[in-house]
Amino acid sequence: MAKPLALTSGEPAGIGPDIAIAAWLRRNELGLPPFYLLGDRTCFAERAKVLGLKIELADTSPEDAATAFARALPVVATGEAATAPPGQPDTTSASAALASIRQAVDYVRAGRASAVVTNPIAKSVLYRAGFRHPGHTEFLAELAANGGAAPQPVMMLWSPALAVVPVTIHLSVRDALAQLSTDLIVTTARIAVADLKARFGLASPRLAVSGLNPHAGEDGSLGMEDIEVVAPAVDILRRDGIEVRGPLPADTMFHEAARKTYDCAICMYHDQALIPIKTIAFEDAVNVTLGLPFIRTSPDHGTAFDLAGTGRANPSSLVAALRLAARMAAATPE
Repeated sequence: MAKPLALTSGEPAGIGPDIAIAAWLRRNELGLPPFYLLGDRTCFAERAKVLGLKIELADTSPEDAATAFARALPVVATGEAATAPPGQPDTTSASAALASIRQAVDYVRAGRASAVVTNPIAKSVLYRAGFRHPGHTEFLAELAANGGAAPQPVMMLWSPALAVVPVTIHLSVRDALAQLSTDLIVTTARIAVADLKARFGLASPRLAVSGLNPHAGEDGSLGMEDIEVVAPAVDILRRDGIEVRGPLPADTMFHEAARKTYDCAICMYHDQALIPIKTIAFEDAVNVTLGLPFIRTSPDHGTAFDLAGTGRANPSSLVAALRLAARMAAATPE
């Protein structure tokens, strides 16, 4: 039997508990892979009560979770209480959310889970508690380092219709431009290609690299970055034997016919990548962290405090994240 997935609680006051419960309740209908939920059992029981849902929770170990999954939502305790009511983070929120992430990483590295699936966190809540990372991606890279050199994490947003990778992530446009370099584009694309081969089963991934400026710079008339920074990266990748095109005008890369010509779009900054995929696949896009020694996926949305406890949170992106994590684990050699 395949190892179950480790699902973090995310921000306890957000919709993470809601969508985890909703996904488990539809496990048979949706054919979901077994998973266990890391966190405070009392928090999850209270949320089910608020939602008016009758659900069985099973205190379990990772090893017994797959067996329990058929009859109850398996919960693996982190030892951190989560007392925040829906939509109202409290002083326990940060420690509870971070403990579930740390424990999930420990378990997957120890072979007690096949992959990590993370529910959304509230960065503002974590920052108030002293969290110093821009987001999940960078925190996971530090945990992956385990005291050594941290790997370079690469964020991919994946859906059946489109996969995108932003070269720069959580930066202002000004800072993204300052950070962008030929080396960073090449390194990011190489990591994407390696994981597309190893974990998505693509023998020869096809990349489309966007330009930075409108119309990819119009031969330098709209800026020299595409000639001086992006084009050299494409040349290096091509010499690596990678099937790659670019720099391409970003405004013509994402229509249906264009998307059929590549497996992944490498984009220069956050919104250039995320706007098209959230437009095309808002409900079933998945956040995947590439470049880590383990598999990590996540729903492609936030904590939605206004929806927590209302029963209106849509579990579709979490369902997609669970399915993709299981697919990637099955494709990855032991």
